Amino acid sequence: MLTTQQLQDIEQLQKECETNDHLQLKLNWEMLRKRDSNQLDFVHYENDKLVAFLGLYAFGSTVEVCGMVKPSERRKGHFQRLFQQGMDTVKQNGYKKILLNAPARSDVAKAFLNKQGADYAFSEHQMEWQEGSIEEVDGVTLRQAKANDLDLRIRLSVEAFGLTEEDAQASESSVDRDEDASMLMIDVNEETVGKILVDRQDGQAWIYGFSILPEQQGKGIGSKVLRRVIKDQHSAGYSVHLEVETKNDHALGLYESVGFKAVHAQNYYTYQL
Repeated sequence: MLTTQQLQDIEQLQKECETNDHLQLKLNWEMLRKRDSNQLDFVHYENDKLVAFLGLYAFGSTVEVCGMVKPSERRKGHFQRLFQQGMDTVKQNGYKKILLNAPARSDVAKAFLNKQGADYAFSEHQMEWQEGSIEEVDGVTLRQAKANDLDLRIRLSVEAFGLTEEDAQASESSVDRDEDASMLMIDVNEETVGKILVDRQDGQAWIYGFSILPEQQGKGIGSKVLRRVIKDQHSAGYSVHLEVETKNDHALGLYESVGFKAVHAQNYYTYQL
């Protein structure tokens, strides 16, 4: 696992890169802080200062990759060496799909990814709820997930996000181990129709894995659930955030309709070893 000092160094380097490049990096801090080993993180120090970092984030058989280099230390081969170490680990662990993540506005990242032969796959909006009035909603109930909800959770992840059953099982298991995350089941007329994950960190509440059974869509359930979650989290003092693929026009429109606004974008590239 990363040491407290390493986490502080990574955070400081992230701030420096974001300030210099006028963008936002996606380093999955909820995962970084809870690593049970350091085998997925790669760091390079010069004179006791962190100058490069690369992290691997596993989601079942898929692994996402993100990293950064101190602006004054770029074009010196630091990141290329970390990237090679990371890909060696990916190969050893047998991950089936590799996604390289980079801020959409980063020309430096695009140049590096093009050099590696990575292919653009999709983009993702990071959205934030713009504070406003949220009316009370009825007709939906949110409750903590129970053990007997697991099969439905897996089915929802497979149908909504195109995961394999193996990856869906791994994803749901990791959620259950996360003390800061709440997996909520959505009930309508005493029937469970969907799920939504709320992960609270550092004053922010992030929405993940929001999905509703296909036969229950188009009935206004999604809008009611989002308004309920927004109201609950805002009342508890949290800002509310989520991520959505830009090609998912239906989801994007739904989130915008309840007051979310896109504030950053990330590009994802597929990479073959």
